Amino acid sequence: MTLSRTARIATAAAGSCALGLALALPAGAATDDQAEVSVFHGIPGLTVDVYAGDSQLLSGFEPGTVADPVTLDPGSYDIQIFEAGADPADAQPELEQTVEVKAGDNATVAAHLTEEGDPELTTFTNDTGELSGGDARLTVRHVAAAPAVDVRVDGDPVVAGLVNPEQATAVLPAGTITADVVLEGTDDAAIGPADLELAEGTNTIVYAWGSADQNNLALALQTVQTGKSSN
Repeated sequence: MTLSRTARIATAAAGSCALGLALALPAGAATDDQAEVSVFHGIPGLTVDVYAGDSQLLSGFEPGTVADPVTLDPGSYDIQIFEAGADPADAQPELEQTVEVKAGDNATVAAHLTEEGDPELTTFTNDTGELSGGDARLTVRHVAAAPAVDVRVDGDPVVAGLVNPEQATAVLPAGTITADVVLEGTDDAAIGPADLELAEGTNTIVYAWGSADQNNLALALQTVQTGKSSN
């Protein structure tokens, strides 16, 4: 993956911190000894129920949706994702993974397709680092059944060769931008263009999800607060 010099950019592969929603506190109540975790559902055509162990965490979770963040204690959680309405006692989960929550994490767990179209769980660390006054952060995550893509902002490439399931982050002036996703090295738009509002002091996370073969590639958005802006 290569990155344009037209924006200040930091790149990261999916993080290792993770999911578990049992006994969660309200969003925003996290302490330094806890974690804040969201879930993104990016598997087309499949409404799901999400369990941690024997506890149902989400019911009727629709594709393209980001669940509200929850606050967790550190620990290991057995996450199972079933087709909505399935009885966990009888059905096999669509996805199952044991994941770790670490103190201080801010993360999103994405249920999505691999490049080949197989369901997968990937955990991403959300960058909440402090931004300078007037700046915003844009993070793009490739979680679609599609080959490598380039991401353009106002017609200029800011990310090149992004592959599933990687992410890239750019610091940009706050304001409205027009973004699209094209197949790597081409002008063939796979998603967009779409207008995005980058609020000062936030990290706007864009998920490129769906399936190229099924003609249902789409964008989903998540906004995460960062540290206080400084001048």
